[in-house]
Amino acid sequence: MPRRVTTSSGGAGKRPSMPGADELFRATAPAKSDEVPEPEPSVSASGRVKHDEKMTVYVTAAELLAVEQARLTLRAELGRSVDRGRFVRAALAVALADLESRGTQSDVARRLSES
Repeated sequence: MPRRVTTSSGGAGKRPSMPGADELFRATAPAKSDEVPEPEPSVSASGRVKHDEKMTVYVTAAELLAVEQARLTLRAELGRSVDRGRFVRAALAVALADLESRGTQSDVARRLSES
């Protein structure tokens, strides 16, 4: 048998009021303006900061194992615990800097032309 909620007057109580959608789904970032921010001249690894964008990348089991082994090597030899995202952001910064400085002669351009 369901239990009845009673009020101090002894009668059946009402459901508690719940917040509306506006309170639950409030904006967490300021509205974007029409101004386009100037891009930074070069990209560097962002490290442990709040990131505004997300990118999903699918890798093979061998690639994921290589990333994990690299993380463990960094931890063992440098004493630095680095998560996957930070590792990938650092590698991306290196690849983009190489592409910017060497263009089509960069390692990333060469690998992409071979595949």
